[in-house]
Amino acid sequence: MKTLVVITGPTAVGKTALTIELAQHYGIPIINADSRQIYRELKIGTAAPTDEQLQQAPHLFVGTKSIDDYYNASMYEQEVLSYIKESSSPIELLSGGSMMYIDAVCNGIDDIPTVRDDIREEMKRRYAEEGLEALCEELRQLDPEHYAIVDRQNYRRVIHALEICHQTGKTYTSFRTQQKKERPFQIVKIGLNREREELYNRINRRVDQMMNDGLLEEVKSLINKRNTNALNTVGYKELFDYLDGRWPLDEAVERIKGNTRRYARKQLTWYKRDEDMHWFHPDNIQEILNYLKHYEELHG
Repeated sequence: MKTLVVITGPTAVGKTALTIELAQHYGIPIINADSRQIYRELKIGTAAPTDEQLQQAPHLFVGTKSIDDYYNASMYEQEVLSYIKESSSPIELLSGGSMMYIDAVCNGIDDIPTVRDDIREEMKRRYAEEGLEALCEELRQLDPEHYAIVDRQNYRRVIHALEICHQTGKTYTSFRTQQKKERPFQIVKIGLNREREELYNRINRRVDQMMNDGLLEEVKSLINKRNTNALNTVGYKELFDYLDGRWPLDEAVERIKGNTRRYARKQLTWYKRDEDMHWFHPDNIQEILNYLKHYEELHG
């Protein structure tokens, strides 16, 4: 049976460098599982693989979509499963830090309908005119079960649940079965982590490097697209606020660092609930290779 090796961990931990070494070892491409690196316009702020790294190992699902395209975890799931099915390699390598995208490939995602454009535009209008509090109250009435668990400060999640309610006449909860789907391949999950201080220092240095590489110019070039879902992302949001005059540039940069560290903690909390995750330090490439070889011998 084919084996899918999943390499994940918090942002800036060192997934790209290690995964390239694994891809070269096995002679296979890397399936990207970073939901923002999929968008071709978001190169610097998402730490997308550089041209040099792309030459070292092919990366799939990097820069394949525009921020104007509608794309979600369900569509990603189907495209990755289709690739794996057609590939002749006995081992596939998936790497990234987007929890929902990884979960979609490994466990499946609920079959929630694609929202029609007219519904989406109507909800955008209502959010602008009525505000989040009114939409939360409507969700409480239409789907009290989801209202009880949704992040009511995240307007996109509130709006999406209402979009499904209005389009289907059913509750958003009714589509969330959360049943794990069978996969025609074995899954090995490798989690990467570092000591917290080391990880935070890497995050801070990477943000500084992004600024040196031209992140502010990248953000300026996208300002007319700032309301697209893809740009609701750490690094872009803070610099849009800087451009609006909300705070000075040095504070915006510090906020990017702080919000990135917060996101890393959120990722680790998510991953550590997964009992199938096996943890390694990113520098221990040989230890990881030995573990994978042992797994192949037991399950191959």
